[in-house]
Amino acid sequence: MTAAGAGINAQGLKYPDVKKGTTSDNYYGVSVSDPYRWLENDTSSETKAWVKAQNAVTFDYLNKIPYRDKFRDRLKELLNYPRYSSPGRIGEYYFFSKNDGLQNQSVYYKQKGLNGVPEVFMDPNKMSENGTVSINYAGSSNDDKYVAYTVSKAGSDWSEMKIREVATGKELPDVIRYVKFSSAAWIGDGFYYSRYPEPSKGMELSGQNQFHSVWFHKLGDPQANDVLIYEDKKHALRYHSVGATEDERFLILSISEGTDGNELWYRDLKSTDKTFKPLVSGFDYSSNVVDNEGDKLLVQTNFGAPNYRLVLIDPATIAPSGWKEIIPEKPELLQGLSAAGGKLFATYLKDVTSRVYQLNRSGAVEQEISLPSVGSASGFGGKKEDKELFYTFTSFNYPPTIFKYTVATGKSEEFRKTEMKFNPDDFEVKQVFVPSKDGSVKIPIFIVHKKGLKLDGLRPTLLYAYGGFNINLEPGFSAARIALLENDGVYVQANLRGGGEYGEKWHKAGMFDKKQNVFDDFISCAEWLQSNGYTSKEKLAIQGGSNGGLLVGAVMTQRPDLFKVAIPQVGVLDMLRFQKFTVGWGWVDEYGSSDKENEFPYLYKYSPLHNIKKAAYPATMVTTADHDDRVVPAHSFKFISELQQNQTATNPVLIRIETDAGHGAGTALSKSIEATADIYSFIFFSTNSPVKY
Repeated sequence: MTAAGAGINAQGLKYPDVKKGTTSDNYYGVSVSDPYRWLENDTSSETKAWVKAQNAVTFDYLNKIPYRDKFRDRLKELLNYPRYSSPGRIGEYYFFSKNDGLQNQSVYYKQKGLNGVPEVFMDPNKMSENGTVSINYAGSSNDDKYVAYTVSKAGSDWSEMKIREVATGKELPDVIRYVKFSSAAWIGDGFYYSRYPEPSKGMELSGQNQFHSVWFHKLGDPQANDVLIYEDKKHALRYHSVGATEDERFLILSISEGTDGNELWYRDLKSTDKTFKPLVSGFDYSSNVVDNEGDKLLVQTNFGAPNYRLVLIDPATIAPSGWKEIIPEKPELLQGLSAAGGKLFATYLKDVTSRVYQLNRSGAVEQEISLPSVGSASGFGGKKEDKELFYTFTSFNYPPTIFKYTVATGKSEEFRKTEMKFNPDDFEVKQVFVPSKDGSVKIPIFIVHKKGLKLDGLRPTLLYAYGGFNINLEPGFSAARIALLENDGVYVQANLRGGGEYGEKWHKAGMFDKKQNVFDDFISCAEWLQSNGYTSKEKLAIQGGSNGGLLVGAVMTQRPDLFKVAIPQVGVLDMLRFQKFTVGWGWVDEYGSSDKENEFPYLYKYSPLHNIKKAAYPATMVTTADHDDRVVPAHSFKFISELQQNQTATNPVLIRIETDAGHGAGTALSKSIEATADIYSFIFFSTNSPVKY
């Protein structure tokens, strides 16, 4: 056992000297200084030198933690096991991805039939020397001959779309560039996709993305010949995505101004009219087409139903009064709907755990699908003629297991079980409900730790949350988390307002000027854990990424006394300028914008960057990446510069900047292991907690 805290004195840290500029902005009579504005230029030599200097300080500090390498080695052991995705059928072949254990990227395989011999279809590990190229399935042609996929480099959201033959694996010469947030909707001899104009030189990772448009690509043609299908010159800051019904009858256009809420438009491909027509109008609600019944469309929507329902819409009479209700709203969130095997499959979320039902096409429940325990189920996708479907089930102490579901019998059987050196009986999971600050709601939290763990307030505890964008944090297994738990750590996952766990009402309670509810919920959870003996102020670490990074940044500046460690990852930390970079404009419908006089005051009030003052802050390690073009690294760069100037405690405040990585998706496994080892080492060292390695 290694004693934490040996040999390093944070008080002796020397942070890099950082130039302070004189830039300031006037917001409706309020002058706001922005001395580190120059760090927004991610390609300048000054910024690159700053990154190098900050990383030198951080890694020098981390290198002196005695058990850092042992954490890394243990994580390699824990993650060295085969991981599979659920199979998906394309014609006579089944496709799936597999990681043998420590491969940087999962490899895509195909096999003929369920009993066929798997063969490599695509291996992204061979597309770069350091494993930083990732690929994603985009869509297969309806004749089952071709697969479209996207290729992303170094974690960027930018990708190229390419095509392969299913039977031979041969790559076609077609290459589609400047793609972001797009699938391939196949119709006939080509597919529809979405793209942006070519970005300005030097601004690829920070410039604002405008004019998302829809195009049609015919197989074999150069991209220059692609046909523009839809654009909106009046609204530069909108997303446009397109999909097609399985029978190729309808083309569905979804238009959104942000990450939540959308309009649906349709085009009847049997008609000679090539224009899109409205189906569900307005951006206050979210809707998606599940399938069609002949000339009518099955639409999942939260219009008039905050927890969602399924309706049948006749395009000839689109007024909501004419919608036919197929699945009415329930008290639980209708999280997902799929149409496969001639049936409907409805997944509900009840207190953040899955319930799945098979229904007929008229909406009548035929049976509930029996799940192994309390946890999360996903899948049930497929085509109308499929006889067998697949789904994955997981929980905090239940590694992902793939089940085959036979539609005719309604029976599930284990198809592929995760095999690893881990005994789920060693750990216990409980869910408790914490009263909110205002007493209006109960906040669900999951608590995971070793069985028999003594609750004496001395346990290093990691509290994780997100709280935004209608996103649900569900039970899920993490092999890396075992390294925390086996060292007597406690993992806590909180389901705060702002997420979607209880439908749109729960989401709206954490949006715009109600965002403070999210921070208050998180603080309430931290206080509950301390008052109930799980941990103490000296042992509590908090972590969150992206919008969760904003959460950590906000609570550590509001209540620096409540936590010992803070890990804000790729966070939105400058709430006055986030909308000016890449796709930050898409978050305005969640946060509001400093461009509006009535919204500036509440953003300024909680913006992490603008609420740093001289104070004793927790030990902090900000993490970001040089290729993050979702939440640009300038957020983290400016935040840590300000924090280092204002820290009055001996706790270190550092930034870890990953190279050749982005917002998180597609990150090489080797880089993820290194980052997790650094985070766990930093937490255990900062909380003076013993490590058993």
